[in-house]
Amino acid sequence: MKKHAVHHLYDQRISRSTRPFNARGKLVQRCSFCRISQAHCICSLRQELSSDAGFLLLYYDDEVLKPSNTGKLIADLIANTFAFIWQRTEVDEALLSIINDSAWYPIVVFPKAYSEPERLLPEGQLSIPKGKKPLFVLLDGTWREAKKMFRKSPYLDAFPVLSIEPEALSAFQIRQASQQHQLATAEVAAAALARVAEQKNANRLHAWFELFNYRYQQGKTAPNRGNPNAEAEFCQSLQE
Repeated sequence: MKKHAVHHLYDQRISRSTRPFNARGKLVQRCSFCRISQAHCICSLRQELSSDAGFLLLYYDDEVLKPSNTGKLIADLIANTFAFIWQRTEVDEALLSIINDSAWYPIVVFPKAYSEPERLLPEGQLSIPKGKKPLFVLLDGTWREAKKMFRKSPYLDAFPVLSIEPEALSAFQIRQASQQHQLATAEVAAAALARVAEQKNANRLHAWFELFNYRYQQGKTAPNRGNPNAEAEFCQSLQE
């Protein structure tokens, strides 16, 4: 199985850990790629999509170590996914190189309530400058951590902000969000793809998220509230 950006970032973060990271379900024997229990691994179903969009994931410290994190699902399907650990006082030069690359049109995805009005992109399909490709910047952490990253990342201040207004409550049952309207990172990414006229890829990413959500819960003793048809629906989405 080929490693992607989030796998490499996970390895990097683990290498500098001074003590084991003990997440919930620490006794589960997990696949090292999808982080689901080995008995319910989804890696054989993973399929890279053709997309003009890119994603830059900024993780807050140990978020990338959490097996329930859904940012990796984006990198599973979208080849142009980049991943970095956010730092308050230092900025990775590779990160700056990507967001300053003239091939990309960076867009910070964050709720409009926290952005200056002049930075907000209008509702509906996004207009991407000719010759550029959209690069969605996602801030991945708890809600409090994400707000901190948004406020204290001056190198992102010049870029427009896309606010995703959820049409329904999150389907994520693995972790409880602090507020009902909050979506999982992969759900936000799927909605962003829809805004740049990649609806099929949006559907596929959401179906991949649903499959992860269901299979992850199969490795737990608690009742599974995921979609039992998730595998069939993901495979069907690839045919559309």
